[in-house]
Amino acid sequence: MLQFEQARLIRAGHESLAAKIEHTSVVRGDHAGFDILSFETNGRERLIEVKTTQYGDRTPFFVTRNELEVSSTRSDQYRLYRLYEFRRKPAMYELLGALGQSCQLLPRTYMAVPA
Repeated sequence: MLQFEQARLIRAGHESLAAKIEHTSVVRGDHAGFDILSFETNGRERLIEVKTTQYGDRTPFFVTRNELEVSSTRSDQYRLYRLYEFRRKPAMYELLGALGQSCQLLPRTYMAVPA
C-alpha cells in the first residue's frame, strides 16, 4: 500500500509529499491506530489503516479499540483501505472517517480482569 500511495501522489504531481509517506506501524509501532501516514494533495495528513483478507469484500475483519478511537477522533483524516481476495484477484475499497459510521461493530473479544 505504500507504493500505491506514493504512485497516487506522484501521478498528482506531488513527489515531495510522496517522499514523506511513513510506514507508521513499522516506524512507530502498532499503537498509533493506523498503518500508514500519507498526505492529501493539499499537504493535509491522511491516516490509513489497511485490512486484508483472502476472501470476499464482505468478509468480517478485526479492528482494535485504538483504531476505533483514532478513526473517531481524527475522522476527517482517517481512511481504511480494505483489501480482499488477496491471493486470487486482489481488489480494494476505501471506508472514510469513523469506523463506527461505516461498519457494524460487533464485540467479539473481552479482557477479563479477576476481581
